[in-house]
Amino acid sequence: MIKRIALCLLAAALAAVSLSACSAAQEEEGSTQPATQVETEIAQDTSSFKLSYSKPDSLNPFESETLNNQIVQNLVFDSLFVLDEAYEAQPSIASGYSYTDSTTLEVTIMSGIEFSTGEKLDATDVVNSFTKAKESPRWKNSLKYITSASEVSDTVIRFKLRWANPYAHNLLTFAIASSNTDDNGYPVGSGRYKFGEGDGEVYLEVNEKHKDFAPHITRIPLINITSSESVENAVNIGNISYAFRDMSENTKAKIQCNKKAVNMNNLVYIGVNCTAGITADPNIRKAISLAVDRDTIVKSAYRGYARSALSVFNPASALGKDTQLFTATADVAAAKQAISQSSYASALKLEILTSNNESKVAAAQLLKQQLEAAGFTVTIDKEGSANYEKKVFSNAFNIYIGEVKLPGDMSLESFYTRNGWTAAGIDFANSKTYSSYWGWLDGSNELGKFVLDFSEEMPFIPLLYRQGMLCYSKSMHGDMQGYEGNYFSNIEDWYFN
Repeated sequence: MIKRIALCLLAAALAAVSLSACSAAQEEEGSTQPATQVETEIAQDTSSFKLSYSKPDSLNPFESETLNNQIVQNLVFDSLFVLDEAYEAQPSIASGYSYTDSTTLEVTIMSGIEFSTGEKLDATDVVNSFTKAKESPRWKNSLKYITSASEVSDTVIRFKLRWANPYAHNLLTFAIASSNTDDNGYPVGSGRYKFGEGDGEVYLEVNEKHKDFAPHITRIPLINITSSESVENAVNIGNISYAFRDMSENTKAKIQCNKKAVNMNNLVYIGVNCTAGITADPNIRKAISLAVDRDTIVKSAYRGYARSALSVFNPASALGKDTQLFTATADVAAAKQAISQSSYASALKLEILTSNNESKVAAAQLLKQQLEAAGFTVTIDKEGSANYEKKVFSNAFNIYIGEVKLPGDMSLESFYTRNGWTAAGIDFANSKTYSSYWGWLDGSNELGKFVLDFSEEMPFIPLLYRQGMLCYSKSMHGDMQGYEGNYFSNIEDWYFN
């Protein structure tokens, strides 16, 4: 198919007007030339757009472990919902949902959807995919508190929740795959593209069964590249056209292609020992939060690829915008006032525990300076991964710099579940936020109560939400609207010269 973009060029001939001699008739004779239409043709492209994948890893969405392959799968498999850039669930295969009680969610899917092989997609495929996704490297953590899925009818699936969660539908972003493979043994989805191979090449090609999808890019060669460093180099030299980097390591790498920052749900926070030492005093915890200049840490330690956390929740989300508690810059005077209200007017010694991650070390050094400006005496304990985790889980710290990737429902359960991954330092015996958080989820109290309790207790201190980077070839055209979880959202509009 040839796509035509009509570029209308209006050529207007201005009538020359005489100072005195032109008559009305002569003015009427001044003419405007008719519009001329110039057409630019964009041919189907079968080779320019290339993506990386890892050949040793599986292309099955429930078995793959590499980010490379998971990004490629974004084009092959649909899901019940897709989270938009504000972390709101938008229907994909689903046509609607309802909570029939606090722990039961029912989802209706559209009828008439087909896999790329022509098989009908129904509720059985959703249930089978959910079962596999719960055990998969990619989705097992986000789905662990959805206990089961069952078919109500061909188009209705019932999900049972371990506890009340009005945002559980945001978790239903797992791939829906056929139980069968195609003729070449590749997994089958209902997405915009399907897997193919020929002449020793693996590629994606347009899925004709996907309705209303007519892209310029009709075939996408897959290039075997295994390491993240090699992916960066491949984009720079043009071996691949498009890649996502989560910026967790090597943030100093020079990317020479076009770049776009994209939001992620990775919370970087200050973990606080609420059970012992100076940080057991809530006024000290408030002072630490007030002394932090989040914007400086974002710009310096994370090179701008982050957003200051003004709330417990992601600033891109409605929850984050509606529950702002913190300032982006430090308030040293308020920090000193909070210290004066504590029982530690002197001997203000703190130790910051951090892993040896480049960005977190830089954040610890900036935090040290900021806390010292408020009157604290601060040292830094930089540890390797094993010792860092050992000290965190044994509460052998004053404060530590941690990071957690929150699921799509913005759940804080890892902080508010005993033995949760990020629960170190939380004083469960005396925590007000522990009960008000779960009370908000089950409807026994309002979100405002949890926010108020959090501001008074400060059980941990949000610093920022990290961002990733989409990098793509300078020869590509089109408004790149991809984002984490939907990397190719408007690929049908992309093209090359």
